[in-house]
Amino acid sequence: MEAYCLKCRTRREMKDAKAVTMKNGKPATQGVCPVCGTTMYKIGKAS
Repeated sequence: MEAYCLKCRTRREMKDAKAVTMKNGKPATQGVCPVCGTTMYKIGKAS
């Protein structure tokens, strides 16, 4: 799944993506940027 990396400032393919639920109860996908290692989030249901 593709998400925006805030550190690299570009869209990248997420590594180790997994579905999570945020504190407010909304679904999201959490993963790691393959280039810099920063945690990435994509808000919304995983597709």
